[in-house]
Amino acid sequence: MRIFLFLFIFCTIKVQAQDDFSAAFKKINTEVQTGSKAYVNLKNVTESIGHRLTGSANGAKAEEYAFKLLRSYGYDVKFQPFEVESWSRLTNETRIGDSEDSLAKITSVTLAHSPVKANVKAELVDLGNGLENDYKLDSGKVKGKIALVFLGVLPGSPEGTPALHRSEKTAIATKYGAAGIIIINGVKGGVLLTGTASVTGKLIPIPAVCIGLENGMLIKEKLKTRKQFASLNMTNFSGLIKARNVIATTKGTDTLGDKIVVGGHLDSWDLATGAIDNGIGSFAVIDMARTYKALNLENKRTIEFVLFMGEEQGLLGSKAYVEVAKHLNALDQIKFMLNYDMTNDPKGFSTSRAEMKDLFGIWGSQIAKIDTGFKNIFYSGAWLHSDHQPFMLQGIPIGGGTGGDLPNNSGPFYHSDGDVFKLVDEQGLKNTVRFSTMLVYGLANTPALPVKRQGDDELKEFLKQNNLEVPLKIAGEWRW
Repeated sequence: MRIFLFLFIFCTIKVQAQDDFSAAFKKINTEVQTGSKAYVNLKNVTESIGHRLTGSANGAKAEEYAFKLLRSYGYDVKFQPFEVESWSRLTNETRIGDSEDSLAKITSVTLAHSPVKANVKAELVDLGNGLENDYKLDSGKVKGKIALVFLGVLPGSPEGTPALHRSEKTAIATKYGAAGIIIINGVKGGVLLTGTASVTGKLIPIPAVCIGLENGMLIKEKLKTRKQFASLNMTNFSGLIKARNVIATTKGTDTLGDKIVVGGHLDSWDLATGAIDNGIGSFAVIDMARTYKALNLENKRTIEFVLFMGEEQGLLGSKAYVEVAKHLNALDQIKFMLNYDMTNDPKGFSTSRAEMKDLFGIWGSQIAKIDTGFKNIFYSGAWLHSDHQPFMLQGIPIGGGTGGDLPNNSGPFYHSDGDVFKLVDEQGLKNTVRFSTMLVYGLANTPALPVKRQGDDELKEFLKQNNLEVPLKIAGEWRW
């Protein structure tokens, strides 16, 4: 027993010693605090380019900007082209009223992947949270009518009511025969939200729009006492174009070809400049890469810093990346994927794999000694709707930063015309860069990772345990 205890303590001390990256972490901290370019670069791209919609001229400019910036830091940079079904708004008019002949115009925004042309006029039906049970309670009355659905979870809903993505709510409305869908944003002040209404990244068969909270709740009240009608009249553009992921690589010293992928989506919607979604994520990734070169850091495993395009239209760039790796039989080489999507001022690390707790805790305690603002929070679980998803669905461990708040109350302006550079906090962005570069360094240099790619059966159970079976089935991505 004493021998066993001695060996256990010895091995624990040895692992901690092998993963003592304090010296490197201190260098990273100093470099980012004094030399970070993330804030300046993001300001420049929002002012000189504007939005970064995939498939647009602005999107192509953003791809070139990231490519040249990473090359200027001394990287081997390449484009990874892929075809994407580009979508953009042309015209939109939403009208609602007490009768089909007296409809008043209401402010709205078309949700992405709505049909190229639609002109629907029908009775409006309140479907509450827009979940499957709401349609079952409706007893099929929504067929041929327009569904009115709340974006998140309505106040007063039963505890544990799931908050499905807008695309999933649209898929359910389509399944039950709705002729269109109007989604009520949950943010006060008439803020309009855009984003995709498609679970596949392809055109949906019904028109989908978003309206403001105040207008939506007023309509819900009217529906309690009298019928309401709506018309959705829109035109949109859709067509195949080419987009490009941007990949900067720093080679590892081992010969196994193992790699850590560090990604964030460069694209944004077109209503604003996408400073928060996802400027703070993508330009943090670029600055992590800059920091690595500035310090001439070495790493055991290869690191790929990836700027994905097409995330907003359905994770198209990250899906393309994974498909290429799959075709090359290289998925097993990806030992970990870190994703930065609207990450700001993290207080700890998140991951899909609970087995990472001890290792993340060791590195986190070293970081906390450098900055007590880092609280060494650990979160493990699984979630969808960002560029980690295609990797996770192949069993690859994923993670990133956690525990931070979005700067300057920017959350309500997600996917809206209010997502502009003035919302960005320079120190919060620096914190993302420095703490995350430390995490990247740890993953790239620890002698052994306690996780490996999940097999198919193991992955199935993992997704079920994390309550992802239903949303993945709605999206058509449940392969079991």
